[in-house]
Amino acid sequence: MMQRKPLATAILALAFFHAPQFVWAQTEPAYTLDNISITATRIERESKSVPQSVAVVNEASIERENAMNINDVIDAIPGVQAISENNGYDSRLIIRGAGLKAPYGVREIMVIRDGVPMTDPDSFTRFDLIDIDDMEGVEIYKGPGSIYASNASGGVVFIKSKSVFDPQQDRIKFGLGSFGSRQFNAKKQFDAGDNDSFAFNISRRQSDNDWRDWNQFDSTQFSVKHGHFFDDNSVVETEIAYTEANLQLPQSLSAAEFDAYKDTGKTTNTNGAWRKNGRYSKMLFINSRYETTMGDYTFKPQVYFTHWEHFHPVTGMINDAPDNKVFGTDLTWHRSHDLFGNPAELLFGVTARADIRENGKKYTYEDTSTGFGGRISEVLTDDKGELAQVEDSQNTIFGAYIQDSFSPSRSLLVDVGLRYDRVNLSIDGNEILDYDWGSGTYQSGAGDYRYDETYHLISPKLGLTYALTDQTNLYGIIASANQAPTESEMQATRDNAPNNTDLDASTSTNYEIGLKHRSRKWSADLALYFNKLNDEIVKVENGSADYYENAGETDKKGVELTAAYQLTPNWGLGASGAKTEYRYVDYVSDGNDYSGNLLRFSPEYQYSLFVDWRQGPYSARVETAGVGAYYMDDANSEEYSGFTGLTHLTMGYERQAHQVAFSVHNLTDKRYATEVSKTSGFGGPSYDYTPGAPRTVKLSYQYNY
Repeated sequence: MMQRKPLATAILALAFFHAPQFVWAQTEPAYTLDNISITATRIERESKSVPQSVAVVNEASIERENAMNINDVIDAIPGVQAISENNGYDSRLIIRGAGLKAPYGVREIMVIRDGVPMTDPDSFTRFDLIDIDDMEGVEIYKGPGSIYASNASGGVVFIKSKSVFDPQQDRIKFGLGSFGSRQFNAKKQFDAGDNDSFAFNISRRQSDNDWRDWNQFDSTQFSVKHGHFFDDNSVVETEIAYTEANLQLPQSLSAAEFDAYKDTGKTTNTNGAWRKNGRYSKMLFINSRYETTMGDYTFKPQVYFTHWEHFHPVTGMINDAPDNKVFGTDLTWHRSHDLFGNPAELLFGVTARADIRENGKKYTYEDTSTGFGGRISEVLTDDKGELAQVEDSQNTIFGAYIQDSFSPSRSLLVDVGLRYDRVNLSIDGNEILDYDWGSGTYQSGAGDYRYDETYHLISPKLGLTYALTDQTNLYGIIASANQAPTESEMQATRDNAPNNTDLDASTSTNYEIGLKHRSRKWSADLALYFNKLNDEIVKVENGSADYYENAGETDKKGVELTAAYQLTPNWGLGASGAKTEYRYVDYVSDGNDYSGNLLRFSPEYQYSLFVDWRQGPYSARVETAGVGAYYMDDANSEEYSGFTGLTHLTMGYERQAHQVAFSVHNLTDKRYATEVSKTSGFGGPSYDYTPGAPRTVKLSYQYNY
């Protein structure tokens, strides 16, 4: 195999340097090197040459954070809000306001791992399948414009796992931390002859998280990767992975409970009825990708399959989905050619994906306490009661895309692309029982039902990058994308909206300009954007059964800055920040006119400051962050003040095969909320607080063999 690895490196390097000459202008050796991005164009390029805001987190940063989940990796990126209810693998992700409508999880944003969508055609994302200990890097691409994105107008999170051909990944890692957290990872890579490589990975993470009630999680993951080089220098890589993940989802706190948390650092969930939410999953994942040369073209076909099951108690019902399959393929052709006398890159392809759920069931909660009128006041266990619903669904997406990147001159790079996706959501079921929000009891259901909706999504883009100097680029982009409603949004609207209207796909159009600088001692990214959304899908909370509708128009304006400066070979410092204004231009809901109001949970600013130090085998980093005030509801009736001075400390020691990492998140034990919402009801307003974790200490040891 040693004969083939230099060849693999040469192939990557050839693709890298065949991009337009503008991209690869030489600079002096740097303390700060540019990260490589592939999300925007499917072709490896320096992030400086990508004509939109993109944040790249490398492997060293992931290891430094001692991360237990993806939130720890990306929460300091301006324009990104990463929230976890229990500090496990759950994540509520918002990028520039996209994803706000989701009560939990990720919506409007596409998460991809090694080219495979973790986001299904219905826009639901499974983070429990992602092994944080097998991540080589993460890219965050903000807003529409990525050629990868299908049914995702808010942006893309691209996760790259460790390569099967990397001989330096062998390790054993142990970690311990506050609140009973424990972590283990073992990797082994070896060559089997000249043409084959194998890599094995096993990970275990768990935490009691007893600072909150009903807050435990654990995940166990195992994967095998195989890579093979053929005699014609084609290469195939295949991964088979299995995951078991168990997650308790604590409920949000009332205002009184949050005040008690600020005093004691402990939470007691006694206010709400639904105290046994969770998600308990098993997943089998297979991914195979091939790369070969076909004349002037490089052909990259990929196929993947996931079988998953979960037991998912939520508000009102218990979901039991034992048989879910995801089938997908992506076929990409890439050709280097000349245009305007300079090298150019043509890329086109087709994609198909199907998420098939068979015999999905919902059950009532078996053990409950009831109050006046039989209203459920508390669920006592997450045991299944009566069968309430049986459902089959098939959500599919078929897409095609094309993009050309060319340089009319040595200083100008143009990216022009177009993507089309056809999304179909098809659901058949029988509702035997239903939870009635008004009475707080289970009632007879609606019987047989069927939903079938098709959406046609168009995503064009035009991006320009101009080299002001060898070190500084000016860029601009105009990009648009559609966002189809999710299955749950479609059903809730059909069942509960007063006028029973269908939802349209929303349209997001982003106009952005910016500067990117990479030099010997410092780097900086500045972005100014204006994002116009038409027919945005928003949640209507009417005190009983919620539903969704299309808002007339929403404008999102913002500026983001990220900068890092290497003072000396030992000391570095940096800052990032965002200033935003997300406002409804035209939005009337349930008789209330919110036109002119700011969107709820859209902080007026974010910031992060850090100082790095390294001396020999020792390193340390101190980072402090804050979030500005925001409104708790669309009526803009009340603000939450946000928080400042949330400080993290990381320290490391690395010598030869030994590596020690120590981290303290929330160093000063600040008591704060990561999200606050307000709902008006018949009995007056109610508040929901998601508390941030108290001081959390983690220590890990890694032996590289």
